[in-house]
Amino acid sequence: MSDNVPQFGIAEYPSAPGTDTCMSCRQPAVGSYYRVNGALACARCKEQLEAQLPKDSHAAFVRGLMFGVGGAILGLILYSVFGIVTGIEIGYISLAVGYIVGKAMRMGSRGNGGRRYQLAAVILTYAAVSMSAIPIAISQYANGKMAPPQAQVAKPRTPDPQPAKPQTNLGAALAGLAVLGLASPLLELQDPFHGMIGLVILLVGIRIAWRLTASPAIDILGPFVATNPAAPAAAP
Repeated sequence: MSDNVPQFGIAEYPSAPGTDTCMSCRQPAVGSYYRVNGALACARCKEQLEAQLPKDSHAAFVRGLMFGVGGAILGLILYSVFGIVTGIEIGYISLAVGYIVGKAMRMGSRGNGGRRYQLAAVILTYAAVSMSAIPIAISQYANGKMAPPQAQVAKPRTPDPQPAKPQTNLGAALAGLAVLGLASPLLELQDPFHGMIGLVILLVGIRIAWRLTASPAIDILGPFVATNPAAPAAAP
């Protein structure tokens, strides 16, 4: 929200008679007033605040989702590069990934939030962190840090007259990699100590994305009758 939007970040409790003052414009509340997140607000400032609140829509959600996907891709690259360069297996970058995804969705939706934004942010954060295990594993294999599977020694035999062509299915191979990637946070529990620490950090990163995509916390109560000072008594 812009700087000229009324701000009600400090709670205020019922004041003494004759001192009902708006916390935004500092003008006396005449006739009626409201409570915005506990702070006293006049009717004019309350209407200005409602006019500036972001309006949720399907287009806003789609835009936020697209920004979130971009943030997840950026987080995946960041996590993968960090893991390949440093070799650190505990996923501290999960916190940054959750922040990037949450901020990206908030930017794309132009301030909107809510349960569907939060669920999307959780899925994107988990996918970005877990799928980073694939490029990290490929890098380790290429550098010789991961032993290739042992080949079975077969007895020599006469080749077939018409050897069968190996069946390759690129889609199945990619799907298998995707499944292994998504399951990687749970597979790392084979090392209970490091696996549990990584899983806890991932949950904290998901929690960050969840909070960043929550709906704006604006609680408006009222109207209430303003307390005005007593009118002076008429002269005899």
